[in-house]
Amino acid sequence: MDTILMATTRLRCLHASTSSSAVPTVFRSPAIHQLSLSRAHLLSFRSAAMNMCVRRSRFPVTRKTTSPTRRGGFSVRASTEKSIAPSNRKLIVINSVVIIALAVANRVLYKLALVPMKQYPFFLAQLMTFGYVLIYFTILYSRRRLGIVTDEMLSVPKWRFAIIGFLEALGVATGMAAAAMLPGPVIPILNQSFLVWQLLFAVLILGRRFLPKQIFGCLLVATGVVVAVSSGSGADQTLSGIGLLWPAVMVASAAFQAGASITKEFVFNDSAKRLEVSGTYSYSSILLKVSKCFSFDTLLKSKHNATMQGKSLDIFVVNSFGSGFQALFVFLLLPFLSNLKGIPFGSLLPYLRDGAGCFFNIGAKISGCEGAPILPLLYIATNLAFNISLLHLVKISSAIVSSLTVMLSVPISVYIMSKPLPYLPGGTSLSSNFMIGSIVLVLGLLLYNIPTTPTKQDTKTS
Repeated sequence: MDTILMATTRLRCLHASTSSSAVPTVFRSPAIHQLSLSRAHLLSFRSAAMNMCVRRSRFPVTRKTTSPTRRGGFSVRASTEKSIAPSNRKLIVINSVVIIALAVANRVLYKLALVPMKQYPFFLAQLMTFGYVLIYFTILYSRRRLGIVTDEMLSVPKWRFAIIGFLEALGVATGMAAAAMLPGPVIPILNQSFLVWQLLFAVLILGRRFLPKQIFGCLLVATGVVVAVSSGSGADQTLSGIGLLWPAVMVASAAFQAGASITKEFVFNDSAKRLEVSGTYSYSSILLKVSKCFSFDTLLKSKHNATMQGKSLDIFVVNSFGSGFQALFVFLLLPFLSNLKGIPFGSLLPYLRDGAGCFFNIGAKISGCEGAPILPLLYIATNLAFNISLLHLVKISSAIVSSLTVMLSVPISVYIMSKPLPYLPGGTSLSSNFMIGSIVLVLGLLLYNIPTTPTKQDTKTS
């Protein structure tokens, strides 16, 4: 009986066929006409057709899956694991190089933008916070009209973006409060706890395991940044006369920011699973699987690929809603934030009006705004590109990889800003600690990224 079924099935897959009582009635018509059936029939048809194609050969069918193969059945589903193939690794390296360049430009241009806006840094921060919401949602709307963003992507639970926005707003508030009470050189040092928090949250939230060399590599990176940034004058006395409260607040600010970045990665991972489930029984997916049996899949592959691309959550969905909720919480915290910057809430509107005049470099009463609006606009454009590229790197790799990449830009930025620049003619000298810290940082990056042979017990690592 099995021999008859195998022979009959093989004939069915070769377009020749009409008679066998062992074959269900639904297959008596040519397969291409059966695609007009209802959704329920399509599902049953898909299951039977897949079984038919698998059994048409005596040789085992090779399947690439990310989960252990089940011998008792056969299932088709897209991978939710991030590929470690050479092509994907090459893409990560290219994105990392772009981000390093953008991060360096971002830091340098921020320093230059503060030359004309030195009296209005709070205005510049709020302009970016609320302006990005408009920019991101405009891009999101355009991508929705083009079909790049699907309804399934927009149906991702919004409370997760609210958590991201709340954590980022809380990080900004606590960071500003601590920065007002701490000397400048100690702030970038305390901010390096960001990476430690990311490791902890990746274990707790994402359930990820790290190899000892990866943990040690991350600690080397943080240590290298601390040594490189603390090489300036007076760095050995930065915490003299300061209690533990405000350094702890700055560390907590880094924890909030790290929690937001890990939550973004969680949203990408979970959305991939959700979009995979919603697209598992799509029409084009069934059509492709059936067409492979009948050897005309080339005509349908492009349509299938267009549908399958929608399974990856678009980064502008995360950017738009995350920035929107962040702007909402920052707006609610405006009285607190303005007081931290020494601006009474009652004087906030006149301050914002004067800041807008300086930003556009208009008004005869405003002086000291030379370089605006070119320098602030260059910084905003670079920062926008940096944020988009960074989130894309989080999507294709992990939040920790993106943080390590950004940390590599710190000593490069410090070195560039130590040289004479336009509007910043004076340069500074760097001590030997800067070179030592930079070497330690690079060694930590190399140690973290040394490829290892995966084992069966390995889970996804960043």
